[in-house]
Amino acid sequence: MIKELNIDSIYLNDLENNFTDVFTKKNVKNDIMNNEFTNYLTYIVDNQAVAFINYYTMYERAELININVLEKFQNQNIATKLINRMIEDCQSKNVKSITLEVKITNDKAIHLYQKFGFHEIGIRKGYYQGIDGILMEKELM
Repeated sequence: MIKELNIDSIYLNDLENNFTDVFTKKNVKNDIMNNEFTNYLTYIVDNQAVAFINYYTMYERAELININVLEKFQNQNIATKLINRMIEDCQSKNVKSITLEVKITNDKAIHLYQKFGFHEIGIRKGYYQGIDGILMEKELM
């Protein structure tokens, strides 16, 4: 089940505990309260948050910031469901394109994004602590 996160969400603690390297409750609450463009969705299994996606919708464009699924729950189409929901939300907001950056060595993520029609539009040299990033885009309109 996919739920939208807000500052009072009971799932913030799960996410903070499960994704310690990329998620802090304080930062997310600050982002939600102070960034009108931010969106967080989380995927719930047995009343526990096991994945999340964060993206910005800024008028006619969107940017996928982060998507994470607990290793135990990978390969169960959870990321696919979260991306589908993000795309639906972007379409409802008349977003024309979605961009993202992905580490050039992350073949699994690149394949996932390509499945959704994202294509490479550039390389960001050294974007990930010295490792190149691929800039990808999906046009919606």
